[in-house]
Amino acid sequence: MNTMRFTPVATRTAAAFMAQGRTVAAMQPTMSFAALRMMSTSAPGPKPKNPEFSSGPCKKRPGYSLGGLSNQTLGRSHRSKLGKDRLAFAISESKRLLGVPDDYLLGIVPASDTGAYEMAMWNMLGARNVDICYWESFGKGWFTDAVKHLKLRDIVQVNEYASDYGELPDLSKTNPDHDICFTFNGTTSGVRVPEGCDFIADDRKGLTLCDATSACFAMNMPWQKLDVVTYSWQKVLGGEGAHGVLVLSPRAVERLETYVPENRPMPKIFRLTKKDKVDTSIFKGSTINTPSMLAVEDYIDALAWADSCGGVPGLVKRSEDNLAVLEAFVNENNDWIGFLAKDPAIRSSTSVCLTLNLTADEIKKFVKLLEEQNVALDIGGYRDAPPSIRIWCGSTVDKEDVEALTPWLKWAYEQVKGK
Repeated sequence: MNTMRFTPVATRTAAAFMAQGRTVAAMQPTMSFAALRMMSTSAPGPKPKNPEFSSGPCKKRPGYSLGGLSNQTLGRSHRSKLGKDRLAFAISESKRLLGVPDDYLLGIVPASDTGAYEMAMWNMLGARNVDICYWESFGKGWFTDAVKHLKLRDIVQVNEYASDYGELPDLSKTNPDHDICFTFNGTTSGVRVPEGCDFIADDRKGLTLCDATSACFAMNMPWQKLDVVTYSWQKVLGGEGAHGVLVLSPRAVERLETYVPENRPMPKIFRLTKKDKVDTSIFKGSTINTPSMLAVEDYIDALAWADSCGGVPGLVKRSEDNLAVLEAFVNENNDWIGFLAKDPAIRSSTSVCLTLNLTADEIKKFVKLLEEQNVALDIGGYRDAPPSIRIWCGSTVDKEDVEALTPWLKWAYEQVKGK
């Protein structure tokens, strides 16, 4: 590997000047004070072997290589026997590894998790009153869709249960006779629902629609509590974007076959039924539109890796171990860094959101410093969230890299503060 990639620009420039018999001081007119200060500050320790801590698309699995993917489907139709077989295999392996009940359907649909969730909303909501719970940007987006685009308040009651970033609304206020929409794990807030989803009644009359894009494969999913579940490959398993996964319970299938929203145009890529019956071919490998077969092979590769880690239990442990590293670090340095989600019971183990004793502009400098040092990439907080950083700790991230990152967090803070 070309080591120049990992060498700070300021250091390379200094070396070049001194090789010509010139001093670092001679560089001052063209170098920033921050760059000079970094040169004189000793590194806090080894850098993470992989600096990719983005919350989406997320880091590829350890040992990943494009050369390791099967290319047998490239250039072939997704409707060929081979194409359908590979899509069906991805579906069956997803169900097996996630422990999805046999009588649930799982299919690959267009437009990532967003497409999958909106597909469910457009097809199913309006039959009952709706309770929409949100505490971060994407959940708020589902509420906006419901009231402004689907205009559900023209036909049913829509209740809004919201809270600030870092907290959960009172989920016990939801009504089991209503449909309930919620996000299992808030990627932009670092807040998840409590284990087990006890706020959902087993004898509910309504459906539960769960956006689980950064929870599936990283958290235990209580399937019997969930009627519609959506996720995308590019989160926990580090897959490529553009494809969503839709999981339906028998109750969700019944809704599709008994409820047809009036005066609601349904785009082709949203259509889940044919002649008033669920289009079961979608859940056997016949996709609505053309998928990327390369992305499918990439997903199958990630599923095989997940299996080698011990399936979902192994992946959950990897993610929780990563969170534990940051929790220990924050406990030791809590005068300047903290969790956006203060309650450990609702703290995400995948997208870990941290507040700093810095202004918004200082946080930008903090993030830039770590990126320039090739220590941590893409860790800025979400644009609608309070000033913060977020570090992806999903199962594709190695614990050793999180451990290597922590002293650099303190180093960057001290650099920005001028300590």
